Amino acid sequence: MKKSRVIRFSLLALSVFAIGFAACAKSEGATEGKESGNGSIVDKVIFTVSMDESLAVKDVVEGRSDVFFQAVPPSIMSALSDTDRDKLDVYRVPSGAWSLITNPIPNKAPYTVKIPSGETVFNPLAVREVRYALNWLIDRKKIVDEILLGEGMPQMTSMTVGQPGTYQYNLIPAKLGMTETGDETKAIADIDAAMQAAAALPQNKGKLVKGPKFWQYNGKDVTVKFVIRVDDPNGRLLEGRYIAAQLEKAGFAVEQLEWDRVKANGTVYQGNPADYAWTLYTEGWGAGATRRWWDISLSQMYAPYYGYMPGGAEEGNWNYTHKKLDELGKKGLNGQFLTTEEYWRDNLEAQKIGLEEAVRIYVCSNLDSFVANKARFNKRMLYGLGDGLNNWSINSADVKPDTDGAFKGQKVLRVVSYSSRGGLFMSPWDPVGKGGFADVFSTMVANPCSDTKTDEAPNSAIDIPLLSTYDVDSAKVAPKLLPDGSMGGDVEVPADAVLYDTKTKEWKKVGSGFTVSVAASGKLYDGYRWHTGLPVTNIDARYAHAFSREWAIKDGDDDKYYDSALSESTLDALKNIKGVVFSDDGSIVSYVNYFFAPDMNRTVSNVGAVGVQAGAPGRRIVCPWEIYEALAEMVVHGSASGTAYSFAKDTGTEVDILTPAHVADIKAKLAEFVEQKHIPVSLKGLITEEEALERYKASIAFIEKYGHAYISNGPIMLTKIDTTTNSVIADAFRDYPYDSRYWPAQFSQKATAIEHVKLPSAPSADKDAEFEINVSEFVYPEIDYKPLSGGTVEIHLQQTDGTENVYPASKKSDGKFVAAIPAADMAKLQKGIDYTVVVISFIEKDKDAPSVTSVKLNLL
Repeated sequence: MKKSRVIRFSLLALSVFAIGFAACAKSEGATEGKESGNGSIVDKVIFTVSMDESLAVKDVVEGRSDVFFQAVPPSIMSALSDTDRDKLDVYRVPSGAWSLITNPIPNKAPYTVKIPSGETVFNPLAVREVRYALNWLIDRKKIVDEILLGEGMPQMTSMTVGQPGTYQYNLIPAKLGMTETGDETKAIADIDAAMQAAAALPQNKGKLVKGPKFWQYNGKDVTVKFVIRVDDPNGRLLEGRYIAAQLEKAGFAVEQLEWDRVKANGTVYQGNPADYAWTLYTEGWGAGATRRWWDISLSQMYAPYYGYMPGGAEEGNWNYTHKKLDELGKKGLNGQFLTTEEYWRDNLEAQKIGLEEAVRIYVCSNLDSFVANKARFNKRMLYGLGDGLNNWSINSADVKPDTDGAFKGQKVLRVVSYSSRGGLFMSPWDPVGKGGFADVFSTMVANPCSDTKTDEAPNSAIDIPLLSTYDVDSAKVAPKLLPDGSMGGDVEVPADAVLYDTKTKEWKKVGSGFTVSVAASGKLYDGYRWHTGLPVTNIDARYAHAFSREWAIKDGDDDKYYDSALSESTLDALKNIKGVVFSDDGSIVSYVNYFFAPDMNRTVSNVGAVGVQAGAPGRRIVCPWEIYEALAEMVVHGSASGTAYSFAKDTGTEVDILTPAHVADIKAKLAEFVEQKHIPVSLKGLITEEEALERYKASIAFIEKYGHAYISNGPIMLTKIDTTTNSVIADAFRDYPYDSRYWPAQFSQKATAIEHVKLPSAPSADKDAEFEINVSEFVYPEIDYKPLSGGTVEIHLQQTDGTENVYPASKKSDGKFVAAIPAADMAKLQKGIDYTVVVISFIEKDKDAPSVTSVKLNLL
């Protein structure tokens, strides 16, 4: 009898419409959580690092730390005694993933590279067919079973297996013939055929030959320079060594470069692929967010323009390019689909191309375990059901007060993370450029300190208003496709709407005759303040709008206010904004050619919500306008120290609002602004000298008090950075608009979890195929599971033509359901094909993000 292995996880949705959050936050919040007030529940957060994961976990067990903010390796979890396990509250989430990234330079025949030494070498991973064959060379199930000890699942795409909205993407590898176990024989044959074809090229004849053990070029072994993470000894180190052995079977020598994260990431992500220091790397990813829609993953993990592919879209580097992937990726992120059908058609095409290009190859997802000391917490933290511990966890943590010591009587959350070198940050804290806040340690500390205009709910991934409200009901929506295929519409843009003109440095009326797909209004949520104590205002929004355009639009070859990497990421989206109206009541109406066909709430949140983030696209980093202005003027006109700064690593010293020397220059620039009574050109006529001086002086005072320039607007604020102990202290920011208990109450929600699926014992064409399904329910974020008493369970049979048949399950008793594929439908299936059956459970359709898993059905 066949049984499926089902890992428990689910996503749930909010039972109220997202816009309702902001509408009632003030009134409800005023009645709850008096002991904490506004901001975070805890009074203080202390972030530290450990150079040993086992010791970090032991510190949590013994109560020296409250929570280990990274996934605990399965080998460490399995080695814990029952006594130690009983002291831990475990958050189990499918939030991590392993992948391989290749350096495919030159990505065209004859596949040779002249390296810095002057030697010409053959790069086997420049051959697309060789890269693609790695999908069969690797036994993903072996990696999951033997290295992850079963705590994960084989994964071929960037979409986490089993999460809502992903199964369509994850069907594509199966259609391409990919399997969990791979096919070593096929892979070696395909690689050999690709290499023989390369050897037959006129440029390679007589130079590229198959030797007794390895392929050779000009008498030297063709070599894969494989960077393997040595500081993950129980995980990626073992993965890398296994894959290296497989590559040698395929005829390539492997130079195993076993490096730690600092050297590995610095070489792979910050170096130029043309330096040829590496050709393959064992990547590890946190999910980054709990997602409902996955178009951002297509851009991030496959499309070169986003900056996560070899070369990083950095000017001066050799860059992997693919116009079609860029086109499809931008369409998804920029809301350029008229219908849901078009959205799925093009996104699935992008996924297929990404798989076939095989520049990034996914290996497996990790069923991650995050641990907290059970006795220290009054209740479980919020956490992302798709990404684990995150900023919501920090801000909802409720620990018992210290009973002695320096913080006696205060609630202090002690967070530990792992770093093999004992360092906390490995990327600059640049709030403008694309390279800032690029490591998990930086985002762990920085994200809870900033509130962006909207966020994704940790339990559903539904867009919710945060810094800004937005109004779905009043939005005007009339999208249409223009003759060139781009998004347009029939919503008229008022002639007095404005845009910032980067050439004339003025806010100009757009004039008459323009139409767009969507117009939506938003308003900054009342009560937000910067950590200086001054309010967040529409002036911040105005400045951010102008700043984004200024640095993305190139006004001539001598334009100093231009960054090519920022432009590559943001210009297409900025071009879709056709006008903005700043209303007297404080609301802002935006007119944009953006339409997210599958989700109207997402459409309006992206168009109407008011943002004050001027840079760092894709990051959750927000600063007041005066910090952005100081950084920009340092980059363009120089600094007090004489350091030549930039917003990119390859054109100068990248700005860092934590580094003392940089902070001193920021302070000096602000002091210069005070002396000159400086008003940014985009704000002339909009603020007075007194208002500008108040901002500068407040930021100077903050820097003098705290020694850094990360001024933001979230529920905690950084108050001390100790580089000698590699620790960071953050205090609750009580001058914050939301009560500390508000969000935990809003996100408490009933959800389902599929526990087990029993497959038909002998599926055949002449009888119904019955699936027995066990489903539990629980109330997030707690984990008190009980059999599902009321809800819906379905199975979705995926056909080879891309369609699906849906069959409802009947309830036999609480928690036990049976679904059947009728014999008439079974008779239409082909023998010898593994059909995917997606199993879905939910409480209430269109309000819950369901629990999802998939199993295989093979007709006997």
